[in-house]
Amino acid sequence: MPDDPQAQPTADVAQAELAAEGVAPAQEPYSALAPLRQPIFRAVWIASLASNFGGLVQMVGAAWLMTSLSDSPDMVALVQASTTLPVMMFSLAAGALADNYDRRRILLTAQGFMLCVSIMLAIFAWYGLLSPWLLLGFTFLIGCGNALNNPAWQSSVGDMVPRRDVPAAVTLNSVAFNIARSVGPAIGGAIVAAAGAVAAFVVNAFSYIGLLVVLARWEPPRVERLLPRETLLIAMGAGIRYVAMSPNIRSVTLRAFAFGFGGIVALALLPLIARDLIKGGPLVFGVLLGAFGAGAVVGAFLSARLRRTLTTEALVRATFAAYATSAAVIGISTMMWLTMLALAVAGACWVLALSTFNATVQLSAPRWVVGRALSLYQMATFGGMAAGSWAWGYATLHLGPAQALLLSALALLAGGAIGLRYVLPPLTALNLDPLSRWREPKVAVDIEPRSGPVIVTIEWLIREEDVVEFLKAMAERKRIRRRDGARHWTLLRDLTDPELWVERYDSPTWVEYVRQAQRVTQADAEISDRVRALHKGPNPPVVHRMIERETATLPRGLPMQHQHPPEPTGHSG
Repeated sequence: MPDDPQAQPTADVAQAELAAEGVAPAQEPYSALAPLRQPIFRAVWIASLASNFGGLVQMVGAAWLMTSLSDSPDMVALVQASTTLPVMMFSLAAGALADNYDRRRILLTAQGFMLCVSIMLAIFAWYGLLSPWLLLGFTFLIGCGNALNNPAWQSSVGDMVPRRDVPAAVTLNSVAFNIARSVGPAIGGAIVAAAGAVAAFVVNAFSYIGLLVVLARWEPPRVERLLPRETLLIAMGAGIRYVAMSPNIRSVTLRAFAFGFGGIVALALLPLIARDLIKGGPLVFGVLLGAFGAGAVVGAFLSARLRRTLTTEALVRATFAAYATSAAVIGISTMMWLTMLALAVAGACWVLALSTFNATVQLSAPRWVVGRALSLYQMATFGGMAAGSWAWGYATLHLGPAQALLLSALALLAGGAIGLRYVLPPLTALNLDPLSRWREPKVAVDIEPRSGPVIVTIEWLIREEDVVEFLKAMAERKRIRRRDGARHWTLLRDLTDPELWVERYDSPTWVEYVRQAQRVTQADAEISDRVRALHKGPNPPVVHRMIERETATLPRGLPMQHQHPPEPTGHSG
């Protein structure tokens, strides 16, 4: 059943599902580095690693430069906020663009835009033309480039590696960022100390070039587009509707928000942990940050083994519990080595949880909407982090960092307990390739793509003893129809013929009806087959496709006998 959030399959069932898809069984040796065997992913991964280094070096340079431009701590804090705010503001629109346009071109546009902004930032800094607000403007523009880049980049993973390798590829992307985070700030600090913030901006500008070259040479698989592109607002609405009507993705976004809310505590309070709990200075802060990043890298390489032995839900619950324990240890520890160990465990949990969420979204959404699904997941995650940063900062202000860390541990345990109600799906359970059974019908009335509304009715003949099973199946069918774009779905029962049931829904235009019908996936076929099996008699259900007409719009002057349009024509199939 598509998007069924019920209990996870066992490892044997998961292996059977993989075998059915032609994938080698998981008991065969499988390396977490398997995606790097794909030349394009390997090249993009290496180039992204360099770009991540450049971005972190740029952030250090911008933050340090702001300290010389303004004495306000708020302005320094806004440097980080200015790069993350665009993700919250524009991520959904970027996801809609990624699903409707060539992702490679979007990536090239985003990277080229950030390269131009970085060059301008370096030039303005070189000539001493930057003010605090102008610096924030440049960092905001770089954040806008990242907001455009991220959904296209993440949804392109499925175009670079086989389906089996998607979880490992997502984890490797996290590894690249955390490797950069482990040493990037230190390298950035050394560059700023030796050559100033301008040098940091120049390094960042050069870091985009490798990725631009790799993307320019990439030739992704092309999918023939048979329908016109959705407008931006319609595409954004379709993405929100799909996620809202998909229990799997709803569960992921809820858990991601909970993890971001509790998990951000270690990073948000790390300077205070170093200063107030360990009684150290900037060097201690750097070492602690490195411990978190090193743990993240180790966790990434353990992910393949853990996923072979644990279900997705069990793995995520374990990360919530382990991170909660780490937060509690950090809160009560005054010893450097113990805090470093706890931060390393927290870093491992960070990568394991977020990469699992990301991979689950990618494998729970068909290709036509994966960019929007990822962008909404990302918004939930960043929203949780933003809310958590404020909450734990407020708790620290009134209670102190130790108590805030202990409270965050309780919040993480509560987030893990959410899994008792909202269970995450397995990573390989759904086949979301298009079903491709539907064929556009021939019509006897002249219509255009924008003609509508289109009303569809399907007549089912159901025996009395099958009514309960039929209603259960139609409840799931209703969700699938509405998820894919159908409006005003209803189920009617004839009062004179109790075996006659009529399924009714509408679409705003003919092209939207065609689009909705073509979005049915292989995973949805189970429900269609269940309903069809309950239909009585040898003949298929009768389908009527009708277009709504307004009599008030008839031209004036027609003879009276022609002022009523003919009855709509139905088609059976």
